[in-house]
Amino acid sequence: MALSSLLLKAFGLGTILLLSQYMLPSPFLAIFPNLWRFFNHYSRQHIETQRRLHKKYGDAVQIGPHTVSLSDASLSDYYAINDALQDGHIIQNIFSTRSNEFHSKQLKPVQKLYTFQSAVELEPLMNNTLQTLCSQLETRFIEGANAGKTCDIADWISYFTWDFLGDMTFSKRMGFMEQGKDVGNMISTAEDVMRYFSVLTLDRVGEIPVLDRLLEKNPYLPYKFPDFAIAAGFCIQQFMARVQNLEQYKEKDFMNGFLAAKKEYPELVDDNTVIGYLIINIRFLTHHSYTTAIVIKAIFYWILKNPAVKDKLVAELTSANLPFPAAYATAEQLPYLDACIKEGLRIHPVVGHILERVVPSSGLRLSDGTVLPPGTIVGINPWVLTRNKDIYGERPDGFVPERWLKKDGENAGAYEARLRKMKDADMAFGSGNRTCLGCPLALVELYKVTATLFGKYQMDLEDQTKEWELHKQWFV
Repeated sequence: MALSSLLLKAFGLGTILLLSQYMLPSPFLAIFPNLWRFFNHYSRQHIETQRRLHKKYGDAVQIGPHTVSLSDASLSDYYAINDALQDGHIIQNIFSTRSNEFHSKQLKPVQKLYTFQSAVELEPLMNNTLQTLCSQLETRFIEGANAGKTCDIADWISYFTWDFLGDMTFSKRMGFMEQGKDVGNMISTAEDVMRYFSVLTLDRVGEIPVLDRLLEKNPYLPYKFPDFAIAAGFCIQQFMARVQNLEQYKEKDFMNGFLAAKKEYPELVDDNTVIGYLIINIRFLTHHSYTTAIVIKAIFYWILKNPAVKDKLVAELTSANLPFPAAYATAEQLPYLDACIKEGLRIHPVVGHILERVVPSSGLRLSDGTVLPPGTIVGINPWVLTRNKDIYGERPDGFVPERWLKKDGENAGAYEARLRKMKDADMAFGSGNRTCLGCPLALVELYKVTATLFGKYQMDLEDQTKEWELHKQWFV
């Protein structure tokens, strides 16, 4: 009895200490290190849970002993899991590093490859890929005996994004569109990887941090979890083939860009660095292709679920008399298309978790005066922030492109202030020095694909009454 009483007292004291760290509201189970979050994410209820908690408690909610979820846009280390294991060695890269110094140093030689100018320079290649997409759609679903056949456009959006990224990285298309299927189960493997990431990759290294080292990064474990080892090996093979036959490849692709960086910055870039850069682009094959496809699918879904929006968009595209494929420079200037894309990015953020950061030595003062101590993990879940009525106005759960346009009777100053408020809260591609490297390329794709397909084809949902099912993982 004495022992059990002592244990109960110790547990009670520990609970009080945990709950009193920041004096922030939290669910009771959040006092147990990461277990509550683990099961909440495993059951794919984390988005609903965090939205409910913020609605109940406000801008700051403690969701773990050292973790705070924020929904204050003015405050707007998950990266370790994205290291790659190759031949028993961890390969660190721009995305996975926690070091800002390493990040800046390694990004400098190739930063120009990820600019808007570079993305636009890739537009001719993207046009070829779009032409292939349209050709396949017409052959399989519009012409001859296939006329009127239902097309799962979501699959074809994925095929397009994956094929384009293979082409732009290695000048080697993967063949998704020509074969009309998931080649080598790469897309389904990406789904498995994202499921693994979702459950085990929070709280700097993971929901249960040590598990990633014991599971995916453990070279002695006979069972292999979904990872990027195959992708890393593929990068090495492509690198070796390229350096042995440099004269055969004159195309402007990322491989040649990385090799040029090696010549320009020999003190910073060696062969291993080039392979690291290639792995980043293979991340694009799983991250960028995956996430760009998600956003395009969301934009298409919400436009098609709102016939009045679709009719207004099609009328604008028809009046613009766009070339085929649509040119980015022209498409981005169309106000309603621009509003549809911005609204799609808002209503369906790709990331479904809080974007975690660590409070620096100066601490972090919240709007209510609470000071979070150094070392606290803080983050904002885009699915919480983008539903903030104070920022986005009425119907934050609805697809309303008009919220991005000037209202009748609204003066220019008021409109600019309202627009700035929404843009400042935009987390579609992250923010700060870790903004997504693929942002420029993704935006070019979003405008070109949406303008081209809605401008060229008449599209409707097979069943307007059905709702889609969301897979709420690291990416939604």
